[in-house]
Amino acid sequence: MTIERFRNVLVLAPHTDDGEFGCGGTIARLVESGVKVTYVAFSTAAKSVPEGFPADVLKHEVRAATAVLGIPESDLKVYDFEVRMFPTLRQDILEEMIVLQQEIDPDCVMMPALVDLHQDHKTIAEEGLRAFKRTTVMAYEIPWNNLNFSHQAYVRLETRHVDKKVEALACYASQGHRNYTREDYIRNMAFTRGIDVGCDFAEIFEVYRWIL
Repeated sequence: MTIERFRNVLVLAPHTDDGEFGCGGTIARLVESGVKVTYVAFSTAAKSVPEGFPADVLKHEVRAATAVLGIPESDLKVYDFEVRMFPTLRQDILEEMIVLQQEIDPDCVMMPALVDLHQDHKTIAEEGLRAFKRTTVMAYEIPWNNLNFSHQAYVRLETRHVDKKVEALACYASQGHRNYTREDYIRNMAFTRGIDVGCDFAEIFEVYRWIL
């Protein structure tokens, strides 16, 4: 059984770039195989944009990054919930997720982990489990936010998938000051996860619900 058993995958990203970090290689593999992938970002984190960049820069960067991964603009949706305020906005976020469930009807949802330390990430995970009750749900890894993460599912990647992930994240020029955006880190994480299961590269997931 391969990840391509899913035909309609929804990626929930609290902020633009989270989905690429967590499962960019998997997205590239899915799209390459003809799987429909919809990417939804809940915030462009305008209040966190570094000085010297326009406030809406992440709207443009996420469009470029997801295009690199092969996601058409029609399958990209970007909300503008205020960064670091998701816990107070959780009902509004849930209601938007319910609309997504009805409109997209995904057979797999990829989102942050329940153990994620960032309040926005944790809110997306909690409300995601509420909104997508009848769907396979997998959590992607954000290492610097995950003190505990169960290595339950590994998705094998080829070099070209990791290359796409690196290229996509390079679109986020406004985030280049963050040490976890380094290319060597991104490649080494994929290499390390691959070593775990005897392949060249991989990404890992916690599985919250698996529907066969």
